[in-house]
Amino acid sequence: MKIAVLSGKGGTGKTLVSVNLAAVAGHAVYLDCDVEEPNGHLFFKPQEPVTEEVTVKIPLVDEDLCNGCRTCVDFCKFNALASIVNKLIVFDEICHSCGGCIMLCPHKALTEKDKVIGKINAGVSEQVKVFSGFLNTGEASGTPIIKDLLSHIKEDDDTVVIDCPPGSACIVMESIRDADYCVLVAEPTLFGLHNLQMVYELVRLFHKPHGIIINKCFEENNPIEKFAQHSQIPLLGQIPFSRELGQMTSNGKVAAREDSHYQKIFEQFLRQIKEVMDHETIAGA
Repeated sequence: MKIAVLSGKGGTGKTLVSVNLAAVAGHAVYLDCDVEEPNGHLFFKPQEPVTEEVTVKIPLVDEDLCNGCRTCVDFCKFNALASIVNKLIVFDEICHSCGGCIMLCPHKALTEKDKVIGKINAGVSEQVKVFSGFLNTGEASGTPIIKDLLSHIKEDDDTVVIDCPPGSACIVMESIRDADYCVLVAEPTLFGLHNLQMVYELVRLFHKPHGIIINKCFEENNPIEKFAQHSQIPLLGQIPFSRELGQMTSNGKVAAREDSHYQKIFEQFLRQIKEVMDHETIAGA
């Protein structure tokens, strides 16, 4: 079962939920796809980490074969190529690695070379396999790293928790592509509701089963709860506003491993998700 955890913006508690769901699942896999600002590893502190580089293919010009015909320049819609005085210039930073320029070059003047755009760190924290993606500063897209992260999922992995990037951009779409269930994490404010609606529309577009967890809750009613009721979205539960939880989080501790109260909260969240997925499996049989 692959569970994707999303939020409309950063700071809602997406990683808090992701890390603790993986922790209470026992034998689980945690993928940190928030490659621009990964921090799940700060909680899990994986042992014996192994690092692998992530590369993309970019054009390499053979100036002896290139005659400045501009076929590749006219093709590239990202303006990653320019021909100046019959000399071809490649702008690595904005190349999308589609390979079209290489295919179309009539003089075979273009080949490919590897460019490192980031890395993946892999390790183990108790029973959780931890994979964290890191995008190098200045790179245009983290999608190749996310694809590489998702490739580490094995068929026999029982529970996989995918900590998605915030928002609803292409990298988020890539993160939830193969997810079985999406958890939407939101803060109980009007601003939180606005951002929740963005990811809600995204999971509806992808036809993903989903539910909401409200973080930092006070006792009074909140707009997220009302929205969930009005839109008939399952409410998985609430995480009360707690100075104690905030302190554990700021100290990089996994709450479900530190306190039985939070262990029970996240076990209940996971139990509800599994019940929904079991029901979906039976209904689709």
